[in-house]
Amino acid sequence: MHIDLNAFFATCEVLRDPSLKGKPLIVGHVGRSGIVSTCSYEARKYGVHSGQPTFQALKCCPEAIVVEPHFKIYEVYSRSFFSYVKRYSQIIEVASIDECYVDMTKPLTECKDPVAYLRAMQFELKKETGLSCSIGIAPTKWLAKMASDMKKPMGLVFLRKKDIPKMLYPMPIENFWGIGKKTTPRLREHGINTIGDLAKAVEYEDSYLQKELGKFYLTVKQWIQGGGSDTVEVEYADPKSIGVSETLMYDSTGYDEISKTLHEICLEVSRRAAKENKVGKGMTLHVKDTAFKSHSKAMTFEEPTRDGETLFARASALYKAHYNTLEVRLVGVTLEKLGSMAKAEVQMNLWNYEQYEELDKTKLLIAELNRKLDKPSLMRLSEAKKKGE
Repeated sequence: MHIDLNAFFATCEVLRDPSLKGKPLIVGHVGRSGIVSTCSYEARKYGVHSGQPTFQALKCCPEAIVVEPHFKIYEVYSRSFFSYVKRYSQIIEVASIDECYVDMTKPLTECKDPVAYLRAMQFELKKETGLSCSIGIAPTKWLAKMASDMKKPMGLVFLRKKDIPKMLYPMPIENFWGIGKKTTPRLREHGINTIGDLAKAVEYEDSYLQKELGKFYLTVKQWIQGGGSDTVEVEYADPKSIGVSETLMYDSTGYDEISKTLHEICLEVSRRAAKENKVGKGMTLHVKDTAFKSHSKAMTFEEPTRDGETLFARASALYKAHYNTLEVRLVGVTLEKLGSMAKAEVQMNLWNYEQYEELDKTKLLIAELNRKLDKPSLMRLSEAKKKGE
């Protein structure tokens, strides 16, 4: 099963402020550099879509309401969503903040009416959390993902291998999940306008297609013929490292487009390290491009750390140096070479170490208070002086 929350950020904003219900809503940043993170279905009727510059979206729908994103609220609802899904199956692979793959083999073989069972799952989620979802059921993960995208909101689609020609082939090539927005125009220029056209090109071993897609061609061939992975990869905690990754809302090129996400990832790594009372002497930046090829760059620190801003600065430097021109769909950071805070191998005398540890405790306390206040109200005096406040 692939289960995907519908217009997740927009729904969270409506739950936060019910007066927004039924109105064309854009979640994103204003100004010419602003980008639409997501939008309500009311706004989509006017042609507004994710990844669109906000000023263009407002031309499509002048009456749309633009709301700055509240990521902390989204994280709370996301955790509620995954906790709810775990009632049905513990075998879950988180794909992003609002979607996951779930092995439903046992639950669905034990129930008499799978359709009624899954509908009840959808409506109960809506009742408990206010979140609506679409569900795709299929023999492989890619087919399940394609199925969940077919009917939104509150869709429920079963997609079997024998249904591929009838259900997938008529769809426009843009709907093929995994082929990026920069590749599809080039495929259209080659006469590949639908998924069916792509299937024919694969059948005839089209040389242009092989050159255009590179190594990803073999994956596309496997998917479109009903193959591909059917294994839900459950992540288990690795005591030797702490990592966080996130699939981007849209394919992105350049540091400016991923910097906010990268910052949030580094802060989350920092929070998890603090919870485990760990510091790390190294980190790895992970990137996955639009052809699903993984890239990584690692670095070692002179002194162990778990400070989120420090991690962000170093991850940013790695990204700018190696991936600034790459079109990416996922970015992640892993803190490695972990050790306990008390045993951190730092070159300082006892007095300095105690000062360092106390400073870290103060940072953690301030961060926790700010999270509870839901705004950065507090900081250390030295930080305020640096900022001239």
